[in-house]
Amino acid sequence: MRSVDQAAESVARATPSHKAPFYPVATIKCEGAAVFRSQVARDVACLLDIDSSVSSWRCQPLNHSEQAQGGTPDFRVSFNDGSYRYLDAPDRDERDTTFRRHLDSDYGQLSHDDVYDGCRLHNARDLLRYGGWRTPLGDRVRLLAALDEHGSLTLAECLSAIQETRPVAGVASLILSGFVEVDLDEALLGPETIVRRIRR
Repeated sequence: MRSVDQAAESVARATPSHKAPFYPVATIKCEGAAVFRSQVARDVACLLDIDSSVSSWRCQPLNHSEQAQGGTPDFRVSFNDGSYRYLDAPDRDERDTTFRRHLDSDYGQLSHDDVYDGCRLHNARDLLRYGGWRTPLGDRVRLLAALDEHGSLTLAECLSAIQETRPVAGVASLILSGFVEVDLDEALLGPETIVRRIRR
């Protein structure tokens, strides 16, 4: 299986430098084209992908609507409870938000601290590097069975259960897919990070 790094390099080679993609390349919950206004908007999308309350998100959602003449927010975010919200990254210029009058209470803009405070974004970027990987069934079964037996394992201990693909990529894929969970806010992911199974 080709790694995400190799895929990203291929995209970069095939894309003119002035249109280079924002990184990381992979997305998990994006509906439609992943077209970002800036790297800051891309960073917000990283956080949306690892937010367990978010079911999906769409880039530049008003571009194909009657309200497009007033611009478009960066995202339309759908939540697991059926609600939704239009969301802008913190670098959005207020002069570029005439669409706000159409959205009222359904609109919000994140602050710089919302995105960059703590280690959550760093961890999200680390995980999304492996967003294009899929953990084989055998590896998934072995790891989930081990977690059932022990309750929780460290990230380092989980790696031994991944035998059919790259261990870190395999565990990262299971985190992104919602089979297992880790604390993304406490510290940077490392060998001592605790992994637990998510009960569906």
